[in-house]
Amino acid sequence: MSHQSLEEELQAAGSPVERLRNSQIGPYAFPVVRSEFTNWRDEQRAWKETCALFDQSHHMTDLYVEGTDALKLFSDLAINSFKNFKVNQAKQFVACNHSGYVIGDAILFYLDENRFNLVGRPPAHNWVQYNLETGGYKASAERDERSAVNQGRRKAFRYQVQGPHALKLMEKVTGKPAPDIRFFNMGVFSIAGRDVRALRHGMVGQPGWELFGPWEYGDEVRDAIVKAGQEYGIRQVGARAYPTTCLESGWIPSPLPAIYVGAEMKPYRQWLSTKSYEATASLGGSFYSKNITDYYLTPYDLGYGPFVKFDHDFVGRAALEKMADNQKRKKVTLVWNGEDIARAFGSLFHGGGDSAKYIDLPLANYATLPYDKVLKNGKTVGISTYTGYTYNEHAMISLGIIDIEHSEPGAEVTVVWGEEGGGSSKPTVERHRQTEIRATVAAVPYAEVARVAYRPH
Repeated sequence: MSHQSLEEELQAAGSPVERLRNSQIGPYAFPVVRSEFTNWRDEQRAWKETCALFDQSHHMTDLYVEGTDALKLFSDLAINSFKNFKVNQAKQFVACNHSGYVIGDAILFYLDENRFNLVGRPPAHNWVQYNLETGGYKASAERDERSAVNQGRRKAFRYQVQGPHALKLMEKVTGKPAPDIRFFNMGVFSIAGRDVRALRHGMVGQPGWELFGPWEYGDEVRDAIVKAGQEYGIRQVGARAYPTTCLESGWIPSPLPAIYVGAEMKPYRQWLSTKSYEATASLGGSFYSKNITDYYLTPYDLGYGPFVKFDHDFVGRAALEKMADNQKRKKVTLVWNGEDIARAFGSLFHGGGDSAKYIDLPLANYATLPYDKVLKNGKTVGISTYTGYTYNEHAMISLGIIDIEHSEPGAEVTVVWGEEGGGSSKPTVERHRQTEIRATVAAVPYAEVARVAYRPH
């Protein structure tokens, strides 16, 4: 029987958890961009030591929203304040369900009067588009899907230039001093004779800009940046290294969208198609509960507490007001024990069916939504959500959310690696045994420069 909506699929599956755990989709895709331009170790080093160029043109969805009610639409859905939001600014847009759990987040660009662009993974876009279509707002939307979906040309290119030499590079490629643009504000550069919009950014704590403009001259702009950057040790970053930037900056890109149960969200599930991100995403890891809401995360869990502003009405406000002064968990970095990792790798060479789950490098995710359980004295005290290796720190780390009482830097915990019962039916999961890996709690962001400089004082 063919299903038309996510709601129909969930009803047929019986359990959202089992539906997601056995999804045949693997990790979130970073398509088109080469896997490695040189090697992922040196590409990671570039954003810390010299200069890195990231091609972000393909893996994110763009939703262009225009109209007199466009700002009201975003304000009605976001935990963020829009009181002082102006043209040529951007902010991290975070949307919750009615119970205060995160549906998704993305970067919202204020392009022009009554014109915005939301950029990121699809869950936030889907929620915004649904509310636009059903809420009677005086606005319209144009959607530009990521390359893995649309199989065609995008509306805009999007690059990032990051690293200690980024300022010198931008001055050379533009032929003039870089303008003094405040963090998450935008200006215009001229590169290769083309006007390019530039967002002042710092993906991994280093100085840099996100550059975007019409697709048709993206190659010219990229080639000019690469040529000018030779003097400064520029490296283009491939699809293997790019997603590991999150590990050093401390951003969790993969919260499970909090939409799978509840009467209030049912019309939305009926609106979502069977090909939507929410319908196809896979859930993986050692954390297991039959209750899908145990996978839901609050803005406070994800470190978005400072974004929550009760100066406007928005979906989830009442629930978040109750949560605000009663936080039980905290986002941390978990630094995995090298000896335990070596033991897990070593199991691959001992033969038989007793191997630990393979730990891929530099990014070890094997599901769209990775959730591993974190233990203390045999008791679950949190989750580990995004795992990989950073050559800059010579460490395997993951981004975790754990009980506050165990969140102090230096605390010792254990991460359970691998799925129970030998693994699910996901094609990215071989038969394996679970193994325990010791980990030490550390600050987030883990990279010192990111902790000091990533967000403005």
